[in-house]
Amino acid sequence: MIAAAIEAHPVSGAMAPGHGDGGPAPIRIIVSFGFWVFLLSDIVMFSALFAAYAVLQGHTAGGPTGRQLFNLRHVAIETGCLLTSSFTCGLLTLSADARSKAGIYLAATATLVLGASFLGIEISEFAGMVARGAVPSRSAFLSAFFTLVGTHGLHVTAGLIWLLVMLAQVATRGFRPATMRRLGCFALFWHALDIVWVALFSVVYLMGMG
Repeated sequence: MIAAAIEAHPVSGAMAPGHGDGGPAPIRIIVSFGFWVFLLSDIVMFSALFAAYAVLQGHTAGGPTGRQLFNLRHVAIETGCLLTSSFTCGLLTLSADARSKAGIYLAATATLVLGASFLGIEISEFAGMVARGAVPSRSAFLSAFFTLVGTHGLHVTAGLIWLLVMLAQVATRGFRPATMRRLGCFALFWHALDIVWVALFSVVYLMGMG
């Protein structure tokens, strides 16, 4: 029976059916595919939050509107910090490809500082709104606003924690394949957050001030 199987598959031998000539997919491809699925599911979630905000932004229940609450100067600084962090994250990827620990540490530190600055400004904005009575329970508009912007802020927080973990892994484990894959996934995640913020800045803040 073994000889018959080999004859039936003269090129691949007694290879398991369904695996193709190259066998199972490399773990790099499996991880990349799985992470892209995660990112797409995250985009779907943000799309639902954007849709909810678009429907509820005019329902202020007599409370403050976006024009009364938003400070575009602060939001512009936030945007500059996050977009610049996307550039430093790109430098992080280049340093990882070059196997340069010094470059990774420098680019990661810049990304951490810029991301933390973004979060600090956002928390300050939220605190100022709450001090003026603009809490999520005040109106449907504020509920949608805090949910959308706050969810993005939680993602940024998770990204910063992830980056700290990656720095620890690079320091202790070096440039192992698993570490490099995780750095690549982090870069994809961080750039996706920047894209979401550009949409958020345009839809929530610019249109809210219009």
